Amino acid sequence: MKNTLCTQLLQDTLEQLIALKGIRHAIFSVESLDGSFKWAGAKGIAQSDGTPMDVDTPFWIASITKLFIASTILKLHESHKLSIDDFIIAHLPEDMLRGVHVVKGVDYYDQLTIRHLLSHSSGIPDYLEIKSGNKKTIIDEILEGDDKAWTTNDVLQIVRKAQKPLFEPQPLTSSKYRVRYSDTNFQILIAIIEAVTHQSIEEAFKDYLFKPLNLTSTFHPGSTPLSQSKPAAAVWIGDIAFDNKPLGIRSFGDLNSTLADLTAFMRALIAGQVFENKETLDMMCGMWQTFDFGFSLLAPGWPIQYGLGMMRFKIPRFMTPFSPIPDLIGHTGATGSWLFYCAELELIFAGTLSQVTAAPVPFKVIPKLLKAFK
Repeated sequence: MKNTLCTQLLQDTLEQLIALKGIRHAIFSVESLDGSFKWAGAKGIAQSDGTPMDVDTPFWIASITKLFIASTILKLHESHKLSIDDFIIAHLPEDMLRGVHVVKGVDYYDQLTIRHLLSHSSGIPDYLEIKSGNKKTIIDEILEGDDKAWTTNDVLQIVRKAQKPLFEPQPLTSSKYRVRYSDTNFQILIAIIEAVTHQSIEEAFKDYLFKPLNLTSTFHPGSTPLSQSKPAAAVWIGDIAFDNKPLGIRSFGDLNSTLADLTAFMRALIAGQVFENKETLDMMCGMWQTFDFGFSLLAPGWPIQYGLGMMRFKIPRFMTPFSPIPDLIGHTGATGSWLFYCAELELIFAGTLSQVTAAPVPFKVIPKLLKAFK
């Protein structure tokens, strides 16, 4: 009976999501860790040409990709190909990094570690939020002009030119330190993966994650998945579809995936199938630090916490004193995408709205669903 009620709630939620302003499609799933309960739904159009959205349509997962990047870095840590406490200059050229993080005249490029990047405690600003001399971000320039690609060196040049550091690299020996979400950190991590493996990030992901976990429908835009799949759904920024900007969408470094693959990835992560040692997942989910209050559409803020490439959504008890909401771990993306695991209920949640204006929606929707499943 409860499953029937939950199924109806999930269907109603899908209808509510597709009715939100600016939403062209909504797709999400809920599965129990043991697979005894499964529900998936999709509604709306996948492409601006009217192609319908289906539950097996790949979609751009945005910053959920950070879970994949962090997992690959930690697998390299396990195999002693790097240490997360290595200085990043041990793996990348110094001239690539000099001048990127200068605070009060001190250049901290040679004091930054991989752990700083994984935990967002580096203080390096987010290149996606930096406005150039024409008062536009790189996203604005692509939306208003021609499609274009950029590299890690381009990203670091944007940061170097702006000279807007957030704070000094944090002392990670302390139990509390400052964190601020920045895509620049993970662009540098991608460069480190490529340098250490001597592979492109696509090939590294295939060898370290996609093939071992049989993630056959997860792939970078412009690359080929392990098995044939439908074209990926478009992403919208307001009323503008990003499906005619293939160079730009690829340059973010984020993946396309499906509900089934994302759920399989989270299940494998929780079940200990991604890492050799349980302690590695504990590292990923340890030393939680809370983001400051913020008003950015791209950067999550309070009360969201961060570990090493892993997000925790822990609602303070004073906000729900009579009906506490269980904690969630996983990640969201700026396009209203989410992948979460609730340990208390042993449920995996995955989905997206593929709309930048809907970035906060997962934090409003998932708690309501958790209440129903309790």
